[in-house]
Amino acid sequence: MSSMSAKNDSPIFIFNEHEARYRFYDDHPFNQKRLLLTVELLRQIDALNTASILNPRFAEDHELLMVHSKDYVEAVKQLSCTSPTDESIRSAGRYGLDTEDTPYFEGMHEAASMIVGGSIQAAELVMSGQHPHALHLGGGLHHALRDKGAGFCVYNDASAAISYIKNKYHCKVLYIDTDVHHGDGVQWEFYADSEVCTLSIHETGKYLFPGTGGIGERGSGDAFGKSVNIPIEPYTEDESWMECFEDALDAVVKQFRPDVIVSQHGCDAHAFDPLAHIHCSMDIYRKMPALIHQYAHEYCDGKWIALGGGGYDIWRVVPRAWSLLWLEMNDHLLVAELSKNPELPLPVDWHNKHAKDSVWPLPTTWLDPLYKWEPMPRRTIISEKNREMKNLALMYLK
Repeated sequence: MSSMSAKNDSPIFIFNEHEARYRFYDDHPFNQKRLLLTVELLRQIDALNTASILNPRFAEDHELLMVHSKDYVEAVKQLSCTSPTDESIRSAGRYGLDTEDTPYFEGMHEAASMIVGGSIQAAELVMSGQHPHALHLGGGLHHALRDKGAGFCVYNDASAAISYIKNKYHCKVLYIDTDVHHGDGVQWEFYADSEVCTLSIHETGKYLFPGTGGIGERGSGDAFGKSVNIPIEPYTEDESWMECFEDALDAVVKQFRPDVIVSQHGCDAHAFDPLAHIHCSMDIYRKMPALIHQYAHEYCDGKWIALGGGGYDIWRVVPRAWSLLWLEMNDHLLVAELSKNPELPLPVDWHNKHAKDSVWPLPTTWLDPLYKWEPMPRRTIISEKNREMKNLALMYLK
């Protein structure tokens, strides 16, 4: 089918409930039930219909090999069996697949391949002109390295989607990572590639996995200045986070002038997230997608591929944050309403259905009631430190 005949002005939502099979063990913090909760919430407000959803496909081996070594892919396959051989089990440590964070599990290769395939599909649908934007919330597994799994990530679907775009369409790609953990796997994959610029805002690696993402990591060779990291202090709040993100994104986009944006939307910088120390509210998950959306239209003819990522409070945070992302992609009326009424309520039926499952009381509104939150005692010092790091990070931008 030609891209002209298939052109659609609406964004596409890549999703299949089987993506929830990407799961390490029952009480592991990475729980893809958050996908199902998000889809249910969007359907409750009639913001997601069957026509907007496309099933992800499995990635082919040659697509995995764009960003992973042959030995690593083979090891993942062997460890995915119902009964892995003793030899493959002994080799798991060499590939980072025997840790508490990223242990091998039955069906791992198939589950991870579907995630990679979905992100490549999203890239193709946008780059071919069939859809202006694409969202694949199952993706965003940004920590996996060429020959090693890490940080809950087996295959790096974000890197695979970027490589696919570069190989087929020969475009300049801006990768934006808003996860509270540094987007290390994507950065290292394209560290010497001048046609890919990576921008990551995250809690400083001094205190948080993966320990990278300092301002000194700027790219190498012709790509020096194409790796931009904004390490944020613990207990940073909305105003400082957004100041750093807005300034950095504006500078990067205007300097790099990308053809397409690929963004990763981990929502673990929220104050409720159990795996980090940032103190932001839901409001940053309304504002960041809006900025990315604006720049996609101003510089990339609208070409925007968005992926999921981290987010470990699956009841109070992830469904709201990821729903706001899809609503922004669609210019949904609710987004405009939230700017006027920050106390707009969540659907009562969705709230009541899931209130009993959350350890903490579920929010009743889309945004958080910030007037009830205590400000951080070191707010001024934290903001000044963040501003200093942001300014240093942008000094060598090119």
